[in-house]
Amino acid sequence: MSKEMLNIALPKGRLGEKVYSMFEKAGYECPSIHEKNRKLIFENEEKGVRYFWVKPSDVAIYVERGAADIGVAGKDILNEYEPNVYELLDLNTGICKMMVAAPANFHDDKSRTLRVATKFVNVARTYYASKSRDIDIIKLNGSIEIAPILGLSDVIVDIVETGTTLRENNLKVYEDIFPISARLISNKSSFQFKTSQIEDLVEAMKVQVDRK
Repeated sequence: MSKEMLNIALPKGRLGEKVYSMFEKAGYECPSIHEKNRKLIFENEEKGVRYFWVKPSDVAIYVERGAADIGVAGKDILNEYEPNVYELLDLNTGICKMMVAAPANFHDDKSRTLRVATKFVNVARTYYASKSRDIDIIKLNGSIEIAPILGLSDVIVDIVETGTTLRENNLKVYEDIFPISARLISNKSSFQFKTSQIEDLVEAMKVQVDRK
């Protein structure tokens, strides 16, 4: 009898490839994933795993709604969308930070509403609420760094990995908000019904994290 399949949502792109490599080393390989084609779903019945690639910001939605039993999402996504899932393991990869950045000559005039450009509206709102700072959020979807240069915003709230883009645009980091890394998450119902399968996988992945 074949195993019941674990559906695993992987984020498309470099992070997903890194994370899949960890699954592979942990004994949950799926050779067809390496084939050059446009397939989005790959399974290995013998290992009881079915992988599929989705947009990184969608992983948590697939897991929360049960289309995936487990998935891998960045802490930035989890803090922004606050999905109703279990966070099982910090995979210690995809490491960066959520930060506030602004032009080098920026001075925060507390008598004015601070204009904040960001993709991460909830993160920014929560952060500034904790500081009791009055803000005007400007939601952008790309090239956030341009906003303060063109006078659209005073500061930006965004992910910073190396800081190169900031430096090249004469911006600097003013405040760290929280560290980011990839997290293994689980659908709550799946965890209840596939507990031993998911726990076995988590233990195998812990070994890979410890080896990093």
